[in-house]
Amino acid sequence: MDNFERPSLYSITGMLDRIGCGWLILSESKRVLEWNVAAETILTELEDPLDQPGDLSAALRSLTAGVPTHFVPGSLSWIVIRSAGDRPVILNEDGALAGDRSIIVALLDRQSRTGPNPQTLQRMFGLTTAETHLALRLAKGDAPLEIAERSRLSRTTIRTQLASLFAKTETRRQAELVSLLGRISVLP
Repeated sequence: MDNFERPSLYSITGMLDRIGCGWLILSESKRVLEWNVAAETILTELEDPLDQPGDLSAALRSLTAGVPTHFVPGSLSWIVIRSAGDRPVILNEDGALAGDRSIIVALLDRQSRTGPNPQTLQRMFGLTTAETHLALRLAKGDAPLEIAERSRLSRTTIRTQLASLFAKTETRRQAELVSLLGRISVLP
């Protein structure tokens, strides 16, 4: 693969930032060189307070203790964190990604949820403030009846807003709408 065809280290980390993943760049010796805020948050929330602030190398070792890890220089590895206390799932991608032999480790915390940007939703679909609020609550996993009760709105109002959401987003079912909202959540 030519250098022109190989994704750059920073295009990969930029993509991981956009989709809300944590990332670490490790040296060949597995020492953390760079990271994003999401990675720091994930690692510090999963572990006991770190001996030294910013000791993410130790936090990563603690996270992966007892799990076979093969971080290959020049590669991308995914660590999927199912929930606090569970062993993480580690997936390695074949193929060199970082020409300088650094290792990119992506952290995907399944408990962490990011939603679509409200302004992006309003611009893309012409949603009202109420429709946007409903869409964001649906994206978080709330049921329409639950949203009606918490918002102190009638079921009819929520059904009307949901019908409007379906029409404006050209979706037909709630699952289809939520799937669309999930894909949109990577947009700025």
